[in-house]
Amino acid sequence: MSEIEIRAATAADLVAITAIYEEAVLHGTATFELDPPDLAEMTRRYDALVLGGFPYFVAVDGNGVLGYTYAGPHRPRVAYRFTVENSIYLAPAAQRRGIGGKLLAALIEACESKGYRQMVAVIGDSANAGSVAVHRNAGFEMIGTHPNVGFKFGRWLDTISMQRALGPGSKTLP
Repeated sequence: MSEIEIRAATAADLVAITAIYEEAVLHGTATFELDPPDLAEMTRRYDALVLGGFPYFVAVDGNGVLGYTYAGPHRPRVAYRFTVENSIYLAPAAQRRGIGGKLLAALIEACESKGYRQMVAVIGDSANAGSVAVHRNAGFEMIGTHPNVGFKFGRWLDTISMQRALGPGSKTLP
């Protein structure tokens, strides 16, 4: 197995990122999108996050991009400006190898260094035990379940909300 590197994503990674996300859309329940966005749309999303100052990372080895993670605004209202929401997606061959945890650790560190105080994870499908475990291992706490809020693959799906403090969290004012 090659050495895994976590680094900032670049525009050159977007073809691989788009392919990983397409797999998740078409075959998984981590996202509730039904139609995979094309490269142009994924580029627009990437640019919006990076230009907004949010961290966006990839995990790579000698064979290419294995997965990616990013933080974005939790909600658009200004009072939420110290809270981010995270996303993590892995290529199928990269799952259950600890890569998600490494990506999330890098993302948490980057968000703390930028002064964010809370990170929220909205996990698609309450049966997504792998994602729940990755977040729990990174210090996230279960906030709650929204039952039957999505419909994909002919069935109703829950979302799970998890959250963790970043840096001093809410113990001090920003």
